[in-house]
Amino acid sequence: MYFATTMKAASINEIKRELKSLDSDALQELCMRLAKYKKENKELLTYLLYEADNEQAYIAAIKEDVDTLFTELPANKNLYYVKKSLRKILRFVNKQIKYSGIKTTELELRIYFCSKVQEANVPLRPSSVMYNMYQQQLKKIYTIVVKLPDDLQMDYQREIQAIDSTS
Repeated sequence: MYFATTMKAASINEIKRELKSLDSDALQELCMRLAKYKKENKELLTYLLYEADNEQAYIAAIKEDVDTLFTELPANKNLYYVKKSLRKILRFVNKQIKYSGIKTTELELRIYFCSKVQEANVPLRPSSVMYNMYQQQLKKIYTIVVKLPDDLQMDYQREIQAIDSTS
């Protein structure tokens, strides 16, 4: 009989210490192995290597992708399929936010998602799930805005009022 043993993962500090001790070739080999085995790792490395230095271009590209995803919303307005499509779009947006890790990027993408929901005239009230999904995005937006400096809060205030007034 075969018993799988579970390997205890090292802490972040232990991994960091070990990575510092490696030469650049060994580090590169580790990164390549990480990228090979998981699509998310490859996407994160792509962001870090090619996109992180120009965050505005990254945001613009994500917005284009979101636009494309919104064009694929079901035309018949069947709430079940609309809800599935919105969840798919939101998963995509959340993944891109996770790669960036920058609060202003997160704020812009969440505001953009909400504005696209409104622009698409998605009926939020008949479905408590879609309404709650939208409200959750607003809650996350407000949580981020409070942590920003006052000048940035003012910059985003009009956009936030526009998406919050019709919910």
